[in-house]
Amino acid sequence: MNATRTPLPATAPLPLTEISDDEFALFQALICREAGIYLAPTKKPMLVSRLMRRVNALKLPTFGTYYHQVLGDGNEMVRLLDAVCTNETWFFRNPQHFSFVKETLCPIWLADAAAGRRPRRVSLWSAAASSGEEPFSLAMVLLDALPGWDVQVLATDLSSRVLERAQEATWPIEKSGDIPPACLKRYMLRGTGTQEGKMRAGPELRNVVKFRRLNLNDEIWPLEPEARFEAVFCRNVLMYFDVGRREQALRRILKRMPPQGHLFLGDAEGLGGFEGLRMVAPSIHTFRSNASAPHRDPVGKAAP
Repeated sequence: MNATRTPLPATAPLPLTEISDDEFALFQALICREAGIYLAPTKKPMLVSRLMRRVNALKLPTFGTYYHQVLGDGNEMVRLLDAVCTNETWFFRNPQHFSFVKETLCPIWLADAAAGRRPRRVSLWSAAASSGEEPFSLAMVLLDALPGWDVQVLATDLSSRVLERAQEATWPIEKSGDIPPACLKRYMLRGTGTQEGKMRAGPELRNVVKFRRLNLNDEIWPLEPEARFEAVFCRNVLMYFDVGRREQALRRILKRMPPQGHLFLGDAEGLGGFEGLRMVAPSIHTFRSNASAPHRDPVGKAAP
């Protein structure tokens, strides 16, 4: 008599948790090419932790399989770049930068407008807006210091995921401690009911900040040809670029700034002698598009 063998139950594949050196090298080159971000070999665990949920959700056998899927799917490429972006931020981060805008730049703009040298309009750019704390902090400063002006803040980021969060303009109430009390009272709304424990930017702020996805590593940016920004906050981004891509991004940024515009970088970022910019305060630089033209220092004096 032949015994009937009972088939063993099928087992689900184990979650993928390891990436080979060759697979990491493929993603390393791809991310550098597409986003300008260089991942050192020590970042391998970070890459695995950020990609494995997506790879396992797609039930792919290897990270190499996912790599080839990314190459053929533009939406998946966006997901990949979203995953590798670091989005740590908070309101009024590096408060000296916001103080410089309020106490140094705004008085110059007010004086120039009073003398008829400029319109009562100002545009600033938060080039790594993340979940919105930086551009909304800028909007609060400008609305406070420039009453009655046409104020515009462009908020861009590589990650479409965090930009969606930023557009909601809603944050945990715990973040309110980073906002000056007067600004908190004037510009933020406390959530009630289903929004208990949250706060949201009021309509005055939301009308000022506009959002757009932008990759600083792209050759062509989705900005209007005439768009110029008198101050650009590009903090803690260029530090992830190699030297060549950092210089290319800086040149494109400077094309979007008028003479005497100001560039704000992160505390750990340097320019390495990049021409056309002069430091006026730690991590704050002013732009000179024409070396022969007189330069107006932030204190208002003409320099030879």
